[in-house]
Amino acid sequence: MATAAKRLRELNTKNEVTEMTRIQPPTKPEGSIQLEPHQILLRPLVTEKGVHRASRNNQYAFEIHRDATKHDVKKAVEELFDVKVAKVRTQTRKGKIRRYRFRYGRTADWKKAIVQLHEEHRIDFF
Repeated sequence: MATAAKRLRELNTKNEVTEMTRIQPPTKPEGSIQLEPHQILLRPLVTEKGVHRASRNNQYAFEIHRDATKHDVKKAVEELFDVKVAKVRTQTRKGKIRRYRFRYGRTADWKKAIVQLHEEHRIDFF
């Protein structure tokens, strides 16, 4: 199976195609799930660092669904809190090793989103 660059080179050598065609991004699979806003945002993360971010930088942290994208998080926050979102950053947090009596286990992996709002918008958690 030839790669796109190799095919383009072959076509260019034959002088059939002189422009590079635009490659389309992959489409979402038909079986992908559509999440409701209340299913995307699982809970707000209220920590000392989070309170500092909220008061100084207008950024709020949420635990989110593992399959949610940045675009999904932005739509969910705007719909649930009636605010305007400027930026969304996500992190996939790995679970930790925990011990209970004589056994070792592992906590679940989870996903975190840090949402920055426009200057004129605020969310009151506290």
